[in-house]
Amino acid sequence: MVMAFASLLAVGMLSVSCQDGGAGCLKKIDDYVADVQFDELGGQKATMSCERVAKDIYKVRLEWNLPEEVQQDDWQASFTPAFSPTFNWAPHLTPTDQNIIDQHSFRSPALIAQDGQRTLMLIPDIDIMKEGTPVRFYMDMNAQKNKLVLGMSNYYVSDHILYSRKPGAVYPAGKVEFGFYVVATEDPEVQKNPFRKVLSFLWDKWGHEQFEDDFDKPVPFEKYAEHTYNWAFNTWKDAVWQEFEIDGKRVGAPVFIVNTTQSPNYPGEVNEREFRSIWNQAWFSSLRSASGLFRYARRTGNEDLKQKAEMTKELALAFPQKDGLFYGLIGTQMEQKMIDGRPYNRSKGWDTYYWGNSNRNPVTWDASRSPFHILDMSWTALLMMRWNNELEQDQRLVDYATRYADKLLTLQDEKGYFPAWIDVETGEILDFLTDSPESSMSVTFLLELAKATGNEKYKAAALKAMDVIAEEIVPVGRWEDFETYWSCSRLGGDHVGRKFERNNMYKQCNFSMFWTSEALLESYRATGDKKYLELGQRVLDELLMTQASWQPPYIYVSTLGGFGVMNADGEWNDSRESLFAELIMQYGKELGIVEYQERGLAALKSSFSMMYCPENPQEKQQWEYAWPFFNEKDYGFTMENYGHGGATDDKGMGIGEFTIYDWGNGAAAEAYNRIVDKFGADVLSGDKE
Repeated sequence: MVMAFASLLAVGMLSVSCQDGGAGCLKKIDDYVADVQFDELGGQKATMSCERVAKDIYKVRLEWNLPEEVQQDDWQASFTPAFSPTFNWAPHLTPTDQNIIDQHSFRSPALIAQDGQRTLMLIPDIDIMKEGTPVRFYMDMNAQKNKLVLGMSNYYVSDHILYSRKPGAVYPAGKVEFGFYVVATEDPEVQKNPFRKVLSFLWDKWGHEQFEDDFDKPVPFEKYAEHTYNWAFNTWKDAVWQEFEIDGKRVGAPVFIVNTTQSPNYPGEVNEREFRSIWNQAWFSSLRSASGLFRYARRTGNEDLKQKAEMTKELALAFPQKDGLFYGLIGTQMEQKMIDGRPYNRSKGWDTYYWGNSNRNPVTWDASRSPFHILDMSWTALLMMRWNNELEQDQRLVDYATRYADKLLTLQDEKGYFPAWIDVETGEILDFLTDSPESSMSVTFLLELAKATGNEKYKAAALKAMDVIAEEIVPVGRWEDFETYWSCSRLGGDHVGRKFERNNMYKQCNFSMFWTSEALLESYRATGDKKYLELGQRVLDELLMTQASWQPPYIYVSTLGGFGVMNADGEWNDSRESLFAELIMQYGKELGIVEYQERGLAALKSSFSMMYCPENPQEKQQWEYAWPFFNEKDYGFTMENYGHGGATDDKGMGIGEFTIYDWGNGAAAEAYNRIVDKFGADVLSGDKE
């Protein structure tokens, strides 16, 4: 059946009951929806109700009473906007008609279409989903045919990670419900920032109540930090802490990654997951974690931990510079050892160390041959400046960062962008992401350096980059960075710089949304120009569309405040939330928005949600399903995310097998210690006063 809502009522194609305006409720939606198609379920038409619940927001529910079990592979409601959208947004890509957005990606679920005047949004009814549904909900957006779709179907995962329809859905006899909200508005503020209306609706209706429940009792942040540091420097010390000499100076840091075979309780042989190394990269930053350890040691008076933090700072300063540029990691040579006829991956030790760069790049998987990455260097240089400005003055840090900044300015193009990768041997700019939002990280670094040194050339270069990103990246959502294409989710390598046509969207990663929203906030603080703050809020809100605004019953760990990664991957509670938490709170403080404070605190809490410890009983049970040998010696072990593969169950599926200290427990502890220092411990109670 294809016709407008009010027409469905007129011809009797649906049984309709309307509240707050009667049939006018449906007529209002008709101004934005040219036609709509509701499938039958088991040959039955639905009974539909429509209620206006807020200005420009309408609640629609469909109900069937099935006399017997129904087998039906797919059910959907398909909407055609009454306009031609120029902007589309959905939480996940669906490049083909076979693809759907399974509810696994319903963190802050919505479909959005705009044409410069009108905005139409569809939001699945979370109340129905919280009660459990016989068949999974999904969404889809076909921009080429101008269709927004809500539906029910089974699914399977492909292409790391896309979701596809799978036959075999079964509905039991009795009542079946499906529901959604329609947002239909010409509000110019929604045109400028469509994400704010969705986010405030989701938080007011579901997120805030869950937040109050989560913070009803004090969250044991300090205990989480104790677990982290006891794990890294005591029970797992032999596997985690690395200490050695470079040019006669003692340096050290926690290792990049460890896995469950390195547990003191593991009954078998150790098999190292990746090459033994220490990184200063956009994800895995030993200097960032060390700054948190320094804050903790200073607060608690722990001289041993403070010394370890200082050793990591010394390691960062030991990274050699080449015409101002510098490496992103130090690694060891590896070998395979045969034990009982099986190979095991082992390090040859720090006597075999070499300098290298992140192998998450488009050139090579060999870290020893990987190019310099501007993003990684600007992040490390920013951390050096923050260490000097916030923790302890050390002119060596300023000098190191300044040498890099002076080189960085020579690499800026005429439009204002900084490149992504530089060949280590030739110094040539590589032709990948030469005009990307990775430049936002350099904006924040250069503004910090300008503030510290008073040198206006750094500020001028930063604002030039910020302005081109604001003009060319933000309006179209071109959130492309190294993780978008050259991490585990490599879908879309043939789409760099262009949209997926069916969705009218780029493949997007929220990492570059974070760097850009932070850079815009710092640009506002540096200039006082509110255009940066306003645009920064829009980018922050797009980032928050990847944050969980509720607790799904089919995700078996605490989720509120946790983040996904991109629109082609499956993570919940990814460790980036620890990096994002303070920025969200800073916007809340600047704008006086309580929701941001709550979202920031929820993100911080979620940073520890994947930790194996008694304070997380639900998650602890999932860990023990996956790894039965875990005990108190493993308290603090923290997987970087949950449900990465796009599927979960209540018996440990979705639980991983490794910890990255600098992108897990050490990163979460750093965020906690930083927020304590900057906001005070009282804010961690969730009290808004």
